[in-house]
Amino acid sequence: MKFPPFLLPGDHVAIISPSGKIERQIAERGAEILRNLGFQIHFGSHTFDEDGIFAGPDVIRAADMQQALDDRRIKAIFFSRGGYGSIRTHCLLNWSSFFKKPKWLIGFSDITVFHAFLSKHKIASIHGVMTAWFEQDGKLTESFTEMMELLHGKSPHYSVKPNQYNRTGSASGALCGGNLSIIQSLRGTSLDIDPKGKILFIEDIGEYHYHIDRMMQNLKTGKILEKISGLIIGYFTAITDRETPYGKSSSMIIREAVETYQYPVIFGFPSGHELPNMPLILGSKIQLKVTKEEVVIQTV
Repeated sequence: MKFPPFLLPGDHVAIISPSGKIERQIAERGAEILRNLGFQIHFGSHTFDEDGIFAGPDVIRAADMQQALDDRRIKAIFFSRGGYGSIRTHCLLNWSSFFKKPKWLIGFSDITVFHAFLSKHKIASIHGVMTAWFEQDGKLTESFTEMMELLHGKSPHYSVKPNQYNRTGSASGALCGGNLSIIQSLRGTSLDIDPKGKILFIEDIGEYHYHIDRMMQNLKTGKILEKISGLIIGYFTAITDRETPYGKSSSMIIREAVETYQYPVIFGFPSGHELPNMPLILGSKIQLKVTKEEVVIQTV
């Protein structure tokens, strides 16, 4: 796995919008926070454009990202937000310059598209907060502070509270994943997950319970779940029912889908569409240790 160079004060970084449109004041405040940490900020020319739900037409969003990928001064790309549209942007990109000199890509949710692409090419990226979550109530969030520490070279180490749905055990492997709905949407494409020996992380928001089951059953019948070496479940936020209740929680649905396997399973990792949204280095090799008393995730 190739790690881009870690960040140093004075480095040039970009803020772009490859998918959903962003309120100008949110991204500009994010830029101010990064500037106060010593970074030189480059906005995409069309970061604040609007075209329906998108931050401008596909070709415009792709042009901004292409410029950031190709600019050798830029050491990291912070995405302003997720939403929807990254797959449309991705289809128009040329990554040849990036491969010669990789840089950090940082975001979550719809940004899972780019994480999946980089995983295929064995380049690490950061599943972490975007501009709206750099601060809360006028204070930097723990999620942002921890993310910046990772981008400066700190190795992540997390202890998580035990959960009744956990499965005990130990495992190691390269970390992959992100938003479950995006992972599902990439099945059968060139960005489909390569599961063998990996630790899979999943999170989601705003789905029906039966949608969660359908996606997990897809991963099961597609033999994704039988080939991974461990599973980390983050937030499943605002998961709802239709008129007839499904009858099971998202945790119950996921645990049932992996019931026949033996690897460790961690529920309640604080990452996804809520705060704290703790960062993960996708592509890094991690060790899971799950007992009834403790849950530890660390880089090895």
